[in-house]
Amino acid sequence: MEVTAVAPGPDEIRPLKPCLLRRNQSREQHGVAASSLEELRSKACDILAIDKSLTPVTLVLAEDGTIVDDDDYFLCLPSNTKFVALASNEKWTYSNSDGGTAWISQESVDMDETDSGAGLRWKNVAKRLKQDLSSIILLSEEDLQVLIDVPCSDLAQELCQSCAAVQGLQNTLQQVLDQREEARQSKQLLELYLQALEKEGGILSKQEESRAALSEDVDAVDTAVSTEIASEIALRGQLLTVLKEKPAPELSLSSQDLELVTREDPRAFAVVLNWDIKKAEMVQRACDQELTLRLQQVQSWCSLRNLSARRNPLPEEPQSPKRAKHDPT
Repeated sequence: MEVTAVAPGPDEIRPLKPCLLRRNQSREQHGVAASSLEELRSKACDILAIDKSLTPVTLVLAEDGTIVDDDDYFLCLPSNTKFVALASNEKWTYSNSDGGTAWISQESVDMDETDSGAGLRWKNVAKRLKQDLSSIILLSEEDLQVLIDVPCSDLAQELCQSCAAVQGLQNTLQQVLDQREEARQSKQLLELYLQALEKEGGILSKQEESRAALSEDVDAVDTAVSTEIASEIALRGQLLTVLKEKPAPELSLSSQDLELVTREDPRAFAVVLNWDIKKAEMVQRACDQELTLRLQQVQSWCSLRNLSARRNPLPEEPQSPKRAKHDPT
């Protein structure tokens, strides 16, 4: 069943999206169809028998714990996406329920991917593409590179496609990667140009004074409060490394990581990365703009795909041509 990610009009009935639901720390899954995020929450409470006193229920992606509370983002997710329903007193923990292993922390998963899960990683990314090709737009640069590096024959077998088709797909992935790198270089050139203007106009010194004052204000915050704020940061170590080391980091992150960054409290975000509050807010705005752009691209892609499907229906069986009747005279 294919479900589009295009927001319906006011008088249009939304199509149902098939989803898989389970409770936290449970391997029992339930198939559910919902047309909106609110409907999915309501069905989760009924099917999973969540007590009303433990509402509101938070829905997160089972694979990485990304909180899903935006209806447009819900519509962009592929069919049969796995969700975990969290009651108000619960926190998400990772589980490889398909493999039957014990519940482990997300940090352990990252280590496993580095040591021995490289093959599993590209297969998981390939499955996302197989379900919905538009998810290319939502992938991180690292995931794009992983699929590009996979031997064409292996990827073709995983996607059940010909080597020629997969080679074209890998070329497309490389183009997406190149476009992000070009965008990064353009942003760097623009930043260098603006810095030159600031130095020429003497604006830079004023900004440094302002930043120093802001840094003093942050340092003046009680140590216990700062520690409490920093402890609430849910960003993984690998994500923090990208934010610190990559220029224009929003171009390197996946849509799920972008959403995590935009949800963080700016002050806590600044403390963890050792940035001033102004830089933290600027990076969060850039991540929010990049996430919005990608979701718009997904919606546009789905709209064009549906329009093309309506204009080019499946061909009918060819009919034998009629022969002209000859005059017996």
